Amino acid sequence: MNVLFDLLLHLDKYLGLVIQQFGPMTYVILFLVIFAETGLVVTPFLPGDSLIFVAATLSSQGYIHPIMLYITFFAAAILGDTANYWIGHYIGPKVFSQKKSRFFNPEHLHETQKFFEKYGGKTIIIARFIPIVRTFAPFVAGVGSMQYGQFILFNIVGGFLWVSLFMFGGYFLGALPWVQKNFHIAIFGIIGVSLLPPIIEIVKSKKKKNSPVVSESDTQ
Repeated sequence: MNVLFDLLLHLDKYLGLVIQQFGPMTYVILFLVIFAETGLVVTPFLPGDSLIFVAATLSSQGYIHPIMLYITFFAAAILGDTANYWIGHYIGPKVFSQKKSRFFNPEHLHETQKFFEKYGGKTIIIARFIPIVRTFAPFVAGVGSMQYGQFILFNIVGGFLWVSLFMFGGYFLGALPWVQKNFHIAIFGIIGVSLLPPIIEIVKSKKKKNSPVVSESDTQ
């Protein structure tokens, strides 16, 4: 059991072996991991960004089909967030009252709720690029922060941007000798780039708060 848990937790490291052992079933495994990472609030620890990047790197080397891989990740990202939304919609209020456990930390929910209060619907897109928040954002949206019609639009846009960034990054950069020798640095670099959208939003938000409000009397 511990071996299986370690395999799932570090699937990005063992992906080459998984492809050799399971062949086409690898797509199912990758789908389930990304689905769980985005769709279940008890599994935010699963690999997300790094898994997509590594899989794309291997696809550039012919180990796995890139188009099938893209479809697998995109479908898992959209369906995972969708499932998470409806889970939050039906059982969300009860979960907020749960105590911290090995697999669930209610503090993450409260932090994500604050994120929603600041950035509204754009949270679903921004959260795609922030581990932990990515897992909890659709859940909080389902609790009551967002109508489903609005959610699904942000869900698709965010999923497309997230998967595309790491897929294309892994596919075109992963095969470079420098990247292969400094793989962890490359992963952190890609994650750093992916964090630019939320950082920009935070800076914009702070500027708006700090900017003076001009009243009608001031303009007369």
